[in-house]
Amino acid sequence: MPEIDIVLVAPLYEGNVGFAARVMKNFGFSRLVLTDPCTLGMEAHTRASHAKDVLDSAEVLSLDDVFSRSDLIIATTGEVSKSICTPMRMPYFQPSEIRELIADIDGRISILFGRENWGLNNEEILRSDVICTIPTAKEYPILNLSHAVGIICYELSHLQRGEYLLASREEMDHLYAHIDAYLDRIGHPSFKRKPTLLLIRRVLGRAKLTAREASTLHGLMRRSEWHISPEEFERKKGEEEEIDEEEDLPL
Repeated sequence: MPEIDIVLVAPLYEGNVGFAARVMKNFGFSRLVLTDPCTLGMEAHTRASHAKDVLDSAEVLSLDDVFSRSDLIIATTGEVSKSICTPMRMPYFQPSEIRELIADIDGRISILFGRENWGLNNEEILRSDVICTIPTAKEYPILNLSHAVGIICYELSHLQRGEYLLASREEMDHLYAHIDAYLDRIGHPSFKRKPTLLLIRRVLGRAKLTAREASTLHGLMRRSEWHISPEEFERKKGEEEEIDEEEDLPL
């Protein structure tokens, strides 16, 4: 199965952290990550019960570290966009759909759970690849943090080993940077840049690119860039030949 990290972003209450560790162990998960956590003491260990090992082995990392080492970031949120014209939290998937999305990949997947009082902020959502929401009743839609962790872990339990490696976070960040530069190169309107890059991130996040696929997209943009600026063709001819050699490699 993929390597799944359950990431609690700035949890406020140690009891919820303990309960989250407990429900993780119920469904066979042990990789707990905490960013900017509250102080963990007796209450957290009491709530963890027989999952004290999960709690004690939890990593404390910055959110930047979580993003940099993860191949795919899934953000959980109770608030979703009402229209495709507001793409920040759109498209979104239910936990069972997330299972189908990640079932065949092999890599580190981090699932972010936000603060108990206001969840994940827009910047954290923006940087994530996939959005997940748990359908709840309109009368009382807010879930306890540990309950949300439990539902996700239940849906993702007993996944089989993934079949192929995702492009790394570094490779994907390099691709997004290239796309950003490409939009500038073709004169894409600046006021559309941020939503366009967000939509591209959502599309490629769902696509689960391999390193070879990411490299191919780089190659397509480079060829287009050379045609946009013919005077650079001769200078980059050697680089183009190297790309051709790479594309001739067997799949």
